[in-house]
Amino acid sequence: MGPPRHLGLLPDLGAQRVDWPVPFADGLPLLEGFRGRRVVVLASGDPFWFGAGSVIAARLDPHEWRALPGPSTFSLAAARLGWPLETTTCLGLHAAPLARLRPLLAPGQRALVLLRDGQAVADLAAYLVAEGFGDSRLTVLEALGGPRERITGGTAHTLHGTFAHPVAVAIEAAGTGAPLPRASGIADDFFDTDGQITKRPIRALALSALAPLPGQTLWDIGGGSGSIGIEWCLSHPSLAAISIEPRPDRAARIRANADRYGLDRLTVIEGTAPAALSDLPAPQAVFIGGGLSDALMQDLTQRLVPGTRLVAHAVTLESEALLTEWSARLGGDLMRVELAEATPLGTKRGWSPARPIVQWRVTL
Repeated sequence: MGPPRHLGLLPDLGAQRVDWPVPFADGLPLLEGFRGRRVVVLASGDPFWFGAGSVIAARLDPHEWRALPGPSTFSLAAARLGWPLETTTCLGLHAAPLARLRPLLAPGQRALVLLRDGQAVADLAAYLVAEGFGDSRLTVLEALGGPRERITGGTAHTLHGTFAHPVAVAIEAAGTGAPLPRASGIADDFFDTDGQITKRPIRALALSALAPLPGQTLWDIGGGSGSIGIEWCLSHPSLAAISIEPRPDRAARIRANADRYGLDRLTVIEGTAPAALSDLPAPQAVFIGGGLSDALMQDLTQRLVPGTRLVAHAVTLESEALLTEWSARLGGDLMRVELAEATPLGTKRGWSPARPIVQWRVTL
């Protein structure tokens, strides 16, 4: 079993040949139907490096399969280019949005990406140009390790031609696009917003208090522009977030902001907490940036498991009083944050204070 292009490379072996169908998942029942027979599945390179191996292994018993890996496309590409893999980002974008590249784009950074087909090479070049990285050096690597191997170079601005699957592209990022900082509290203009956003300095304090850890899920209650959930997900590729937002226009804006950075790990729920929290996967951290109420706190303390980290922000006197009351019940830390920015004052400058914010942080 295998893709037609793999089967076409074989000599006449006298064995039954079965084309692996598209989509890939449709081939798994076919494979299982051959139980009791000796079956070989052909796949490119290392089957456990953005390959089919882990998917097939999960469907079969351990004694039913054995893997014989070859060099991965990434290893072959590094061998052609002389790039050290330990300092090169390797991504499988054959079934993922090109926007997953956005957090990685910074001058001098290198990446090797697998693409779904030849047309995706042009799509990648256009994406880099649109994001301000049109000067990036691209090396297109087709059918590495096989008789059709071909390597073509150019920049995202200038690359032209027709390319064939299987294809990978090596990227050396360059251009005037704005790199995405890796610290918490990225600039507000990285987000589309109607003004309902946790501003950069306060967001940095919120992310520090939420303390994201690999593999964890955040509930962002009162998502606004989605900045908290997006930065949570950006801090590690294994993190996920669920944003709860009652306004449809803001929910759509959160989705668009998340899509800009390829974050399909952020789910948006249109609704009002606590009613919208039913049947959601349990979180390890919760941020309340809007919709704070006694009813919400009552629900969360009953719904959430011990050990869940809870961070809430209050701006009004009423919500501040509520946090004061609940902190007296459950403990944790209360912090009042007052910020001021320098603004014009006549011919000189003066401090323009923002509304103070009270942050409550507690582990249930």
